Amino acid sequence: MVGEALVEKAREFHGHICPFLVLGLRASEIAMQKLSLLKAGEAETVNEEVVAIIECNNCFADGVQVATGCTLGNNSLIYLDVGKNAVTLVKRGEWKGIRVYVDSEKLRSKYFPREATELFEKVVVRRQGTIEDQHKLQEMWDEIGRSMMNLPEDMFKIEEVRVAEIERAPIFESIRCDGCGELVMKTKLHVVDGKMLCLSCFGECEAVVGRGIVSNFKIPIMQGR
Repeated sequence: MVGEALVEKAREFHGHICPFLVLGLRASEIAMQKLSLLKAGEAETVNEEVVAIIECNNCFADGVQVATGCTLGNNSLIYLDVGKNAVTLVKRGEWKGIRVYVDSEKLRSKYFPREATELFEKVVVRRQGTIEDQHKLQEMWDEIGRSMMNLPEDMFKIEEVRVAEIERAPIFESIRCDGCGELVMKTKLHVVDGKMLCLSCFGECEAVVGRGIVSNFKIPIMQGR
């Protein structure tokens, strides 16, 4: 079961407690238990020995990072732009993983009061809530989130899966951009009129935003412009 200390650590990382943050913790805990794994430590993160594969970029994903120790920055977290609340945990060399999926409709009727879903629609979806609405929603979200700490396994879809081998993060040479003069990963340069430009100078790149991975995203940072 998810402990209070882990929930508080997730709150510090995520900024607040909410249902899918705690569901990310609980789903990860289930996967780790099935694989007899502990949270990835120094050896596992340096060598990328344990890999977490997430299929969403929402609160659930932060719960996974806190619980497993697999993060975007230590290259042990793989993001699939699938749009499902699911995590797969796997150990390199074995490639037999555990995938844990959360069906929100299955949970909604039992764990989410109507008032909470209506407030969420008003405050988060439509961005129309008052300060009082926001506070009320956070109180309810905190309470519902904590109710997910001990969610039974039968509320999740849990399956053993085979995972195709995933490359470890390669190390690329850094090259100085002919435009801004900053160092950039060699594979991220774009040739324009014979000049090697970073994607910032080029003006667009792929980016992960709220709706997922967006191609040809216009870079919003106006450096020296």
